[in-house]
Amino acid sequence: MPTAATAQRTISEKTMLVVVAVFAALEGYDLACYGVTVPSMMADRSLGADAATAGTVGSLVAVGMMIGAALAGAGIGRLGPRRLLLAGAGAFSAGMLACAVAPGFAVFGAARLIVGVGLGVVLPTLTAYVADLSDPGRRSRNVGLMMSGYALGALLAPLLGAALLPQASWHWIYVIGAAPALVLLPVAARILPESPVHADRPARKAAGLGLRPLLAPGTRTVTLLFWVASFCGLLLVFGISTWLPTIMRTSGYSLGSALLQTAAMWVGAGLGMIAGGRIADGIGIKPVVATAFLVGSVSLIAMSTRPAIVLLFLLMFVSGLGFIGSQVMTNAFIVNRYPEDVRGAGIGWALSIGRLGAILGPSMGGWILSSQLGVEWNFYLFAIPGLVGATAALLVPVVRASRRSAQVAAEAAG
Repeated sequence: MPTAATAQRTISEKTMLVVVAVFAALEGYDLACYGVTVPSMMADRSLGADAATAGTVGSLVAVGMMIGAALAGAGIGRLGPRRLLLAGAGAFSAGMLACAVAPGFAVFGAARLIVGVGLGVVLPTLTAYVADLSDPGRRSRNVGLMMSGYALGALLAPLLGAALLPQASWHWIYVIGAAPALVLLPVAARILPESPVHADRPARKAAGLGLRPLLAPGTRTVTLLFWVASFCGLLLVFGISTWLPTIMRTSGYSLGSALLQTAAMWVGAGLGMIAGGRIADGIGIKPVVATAFLVGSVSLIAMSTRPAIVLLFLLMFVSGLGFIGSQVMTNAFIVNRYPEDVRGAGIGWALSIGRLGAILGPSMGGWILSSQLGVEWNFYLFAIPGLVGATAALLVPVVRASRRSAQVAAEAAG
């Protein structure tokens, strides 16, 4: 919790978690709303969107998030997570408003790129911020609780889509995503303290943009394995969230049914984040991450068989717990494994490199849907990264460097 250096602005753990969970909810909504609106946008002839261009725009968000996460990794040591959080949230909210009023798909794509930069800054910054303000024994739990807000926001997108679309315009989905920032940003700027990790030391330029200590001997293997796990997790999150409603419609379900199935997935994700964080604090986070990846892969393969509707909803629930929960728990894994001096850079760069998977995921789904392959190949090909992610998580060694040795190494690198 905040130290004497930040005594002028203190906050209880409960209040902090509520505020950061609302930030995460906006992030989850803003990410999920694109997949919800893709079917309606492709039906809007004035936009000129098809499966290929929709996949490209989905990837533009990931490109923006890669840039934003790199900015977070490089700048968090100089600016602190609080400033980055407010700036990133302002950027993605402005981008959402631009999406709502975009006159064509090219302008819409540019606006989604801006949304992506803001989202890319916020997610690693938010995770590092919660880790900095949490006791070590509650760190995974608090990250899971914070990210349950992400799942709640992502759940709200398909529920609103099922209620509003196709009768109302898809533009309203983006207006709803931009509006809450008008209240949240002023409140957060007033009550959130700076991270004690950053408030207790002067701002400093990150050595090698924050990469040098992450790739130093003794930490390099951990860093590379985290990059692989993050790549796989984000490929799954972005690929499935972008295309799941469209995939299910292609499989013969109505838009309303497909959106409710997507909602079931996000319910599973939210509960998985909360339960996974609590279990990880008790038994260790590595087996939780690996199990989540494996559960996601198995459920995707089972969905390819087109099971009965009740079983399908159950598999959607389990898949959300698995392939979305696995990425969130990977983030918690990262902030638990690295020393606090490199925690922000570690999560920022892992998510930046992982965005390459987020770029590939939507494009891969669009390519499969545009090809002559059967719709079941979406499930098959998206299951493979889950197996690779589980393997990478299991191979991550324990970081044994003490906090003092990490500080010395970082200072020497600078």
